[in-house]
Amino acid sequence: MRRLILSGLLLTSAAHAQALPSFEGQVIYQVLPDRFYDGDPTNNAGVDRSNLRAWHGGDLKGLTEKLPYIEKLGATALWLTPIYRQQAVNSFDTAAYHGYWPENFRQVDPHFGSLATFDAFVKAAKGAGMKIVLDQVINHYGYEASAVKANPGWFNGKAQCDVSRDKDVDCPLAGLPDLRQSVPAVRAALLENSDFWRARGVDGFRYDAIKHVERPFLLDLLKKDRAAGTWTLGEWYDADTGTVAEWQKQGFDSLFLFSLQAAMRQSVMGSSGLGNVANVLARSGELARPGEVALFLDNHDVPRFAQGSLFEDEGQARTKYGLRALMTLRGVPVIYQGTEIAMRGGADPDNRRTMRFEDAWTPAEKGVYEVAQGAIRVRQASAALRAGTQTLLTVPDSLSSDLLLLTRTSGSERKLAAWHGGTARKTYSVRLNRLGLQASAQDVTRTLYSGQDAKVSVSGGFLHLSLPPKDAAVFALK
Repeated sequence: MRRLILSGLLLTSAAHAQALPSFEGQVIYQVLPDRFYDGDPTNNAGVDRSNLRAWHGGDLKGLTEKLPYIEKLGATALWLTPIYRQQAVNSFDTAAYHGYWPENFRQVDPHFGSLATFDAFVKAAKGAGMKIVLDQVINHYGYEASAVKANPGWFNGKAQCDVSRDKDVDCPLAGLPDLRQSVPAVRAALLENSDFWRARGVDGFRYDAIKHVERPFLLDLLKKDRAAGTWTLGEWYDADTGTVAEWQKQGFDSLFLFSLQAAMRQSVMGSSGLGNVANVLARSGELARPGEVALFLDNHDVPRFAQGSLFEDEGQARTKYGLRALMTLRGVPVIYQGTEIAMRGGADPDNRRTMRFEDAWTPAEKGVYEVAQGAIRVRQASAALRAGTQTLLTVPDSLSSDLLLLTRTSGSERKLAAWHGGTARKTYSVRLNRLGLQASAQDVTRTLYSGQDAKVSVSGGFLHLSLPPKDAAVFALK
């Protein structure tokens, strides 16, 4: 009887684990709808493309028309920044084009279209086999939203902020009207917002600014999302592995790993060694669900990755390196619109320039796109790269600044990823036992990335690598 009970518990536990929402194996493409593609010129009120703080005309119809572009790149999921109705007036000489100054959480902003336009987009995206992640604002309303005057009791004011022991939660973020999620009407409205969009076919939610939201409410929200099978991605700005691990235990499926993005910016795009990246990856064991963590080079809240170099050609070359490297890692890669062509841009709003497509690309941008497309294709063709386990190899200290090695394994399939930070082509020969790697003898094998001259072989107890400068390669390993 005890065995039967134990078996039943194990089966129940396994079933529960299988029921967890998962995006492991997906590649997400992030879209800032106003800055993507204008499919309906009739909704272009206030558009001024010469002004980065004004509306630029992108909309849901345009996004729907461009789904084949995203599909061709290889992305399998879309994350849309907020598309609901925004405050109608500007604040700080800036329009609410970005979607983070809500007026009504259950209407589509007229600049983007209507609920019918959204439904048509969802139908088309699902028809293309893509999952949809919708940005959800749960911390605040827009500065000029009507709810602020209509329902003053919904918001934290100066009195609450002054006495609070948690200023991040109880004080306004950037002066935005700060919601009190513990107020029953606020709690109910926010939970119903998620239900509303889930019912329209959304597969996941990216929750904005979770650091500034009351924890009891967040836990209730996550519990409801998990019960509904909705994938959840939290944004805790500057989150490191410890923060991601904590919130995965609390119920988030994923958070953005900002510490890895910073390390890649410093090492891949910058001049520091790869030790920063290795230090972040070495902490992967702390994560409850390492395959769900969101990995990114840049997004709409940080300067463009390519902006890390003063020189456009170098920024493009290093972006190729970053894209190839990102596709070797365990987690969920998130590509911000334009990163696939190494778009440049500094801090907000310069990092939100309007997307450009094939007819406007330079030959160099086309080359970056081909690398992005190729790297995604290699990842998607490999069970090990999509969702395999990840093992960081122990590179000798003398090489660790310029060389990072890891394996990805799924069943009998194994891939070796080699990141090379050196500024010149170099050959490395490292003892297998020094790396902690077991591998059979292997003749010279070329990289899986097209257009790249990188090779690996195994003989005499050594791993031999021939790597180009500032690039990441991936190899099939016996």
